[in-house]
Amino acid sequence: MQNIQIIGVVGAGQMGRGIAQVAIQSGFQVIMFDAFQNALDFGADFIKGQLKKGTEKGKWTSDEADSALKRLKTAVDMKDLKDCDLVIEAATENRALKFDIFKKLDEIIKPSAILASNTSSISITEIAAKTKRPQLVAGMHFMNPVPVMKLVEGIRGLETSDETFNTVAAVSEKMGKTFVRAQDYPGFAVNRILMPMINEAFYALYEGVATPKDIDTAMKLGTNQPMGPFELADFIGLDTCLAIMDVLHTGLSDTKYRPCPLLKQYVAAGRFGRKNKKGVYVYE
Repeated sequence: MQNIQIIGVVGAGQMGRGIAQVAIQSGFQVIMFDAFQNALDFGADFIKGQLKKGTEKGKWTSDEADSALKRLKTAVDMKDLKDCDLVIEAATENRALKFDIFKKLDEIIKPSAILASNTSSISITEIAAKTKRPQLVAGMHFMNPVPVMKLVEGIRGLETSDETFNTVAAVSEKMGKTFVRAQDYPGFAVNRILMPMINEAFYALYEGVATPKDIDTAMKLGTNQPMGPFELADFIGLDTCLAIMDVLHTGLSDTKYRPCPLLKQYVAAGRFGRKNKKGVYVYE
């Protein structure tokens, strides 16, 4: 098992900054990379704000927050990640983008480093095949919001070595997460089950079974879920939900994974959810 000290995080968005925050609070040195300086500045400021809020609520001391922040560096040049022991990619859920990032990382990062993807549905085997180190590539699917959610879904590609998989499991556990192991099949474990439920909720709405609010209320009170399917879909992003359903439909060639026309219509209209304040629900 590798000794991981320096972690690179690719992407300073919602997932990337969350992973970076948890990593620095777990004692890792972190370099958070983003190609856009404004996104990087926002991500770093967001982490500082979260640590300050945690201090005010008594979750940790100001000294612990200050020590964590000292372990965070930012970079707009991917070459600054060259000495990382592990790099976790948390870019947009787009196959072409992720493939390009891994090709570049493979050329930049030291040969012994592990490359991991936070993808929620894209094949780790395919991502690994874009590198010359497929045995050192694995999936680390964090849940949103990262500092709160306790799960990391580990995905093993066809070529992922035992040492690599054991290392990402150990890193996840050091971050205070529970690590579950999944094989590299479309949607892995979490989204293979979750996204069809959300998609079926859209079919129920599409067919006039009940209103969005009543469907959410029924699922929360009837099945003890903390969020209804539409609340959760808006939180995840309807565009992301649709992208995952497309992966399931294409990868498994089964009509039960066909994205609901209403979900496709919402995304076509630009209703992505909380990220742009308009999804199934409208947010102020």
